[in-house]
Amino acid sequence: MKYWLALFLVLQMAGTAHAGEAPPLAEDPVVEQRLITISEELRCLVCQNESLAGSRADLALDLRREIRTLIKAGKTDQEIMDFMVSRYGDFVRYRPPVNPTTWLLWFGPFLLLIGAIVVLVRMVRGSQRGGAPRALDAAQRARAQSLLKDPELPS
Repeated sequence: MKYWLALFLVLQMAGTAHAGEAPPLAEDPVVEQRLITISEELRCLVCQNESLAGSRADLALDLRREIRTLIKAGKTDQEIMDFMVSRYGDFVRYRPPVNPTTWLLWFGPFLLLIGAIVVLVRMVRGSQRGGAPRALDAAQRARAQSLLKDPELPS
């Protein structure tokens, strides 16, 4: 039993020995705070559903490094944002500006919702107008009776 316990403990320690090192602490907390503020407003171009601040993709690390360099170079937050937009387009922003190129992005979901409501209302009205089914003519009635009386039909 002691052998299995010792083996278990050794295996547990081996798992922690391969753990990655923590990134170094910020050399300038003001720069890091600005970096976090700016990168939370930007989308990771690889993940696309995460902010640049929360992504662990290699491209996100490179972009954060680039933003850090621009901050240290004395650029304002707006200048950095403009640089990123000029390089990657409005898609890089989580809240892109409302302009003709982004109208579909901003108003498309509302147009789809309105279209779905119109289709739903027409379908409901159409089913209500249907009312009673049409009466069968003599030929249709005779064919239906023959189908009902035929013993070879599968049930």
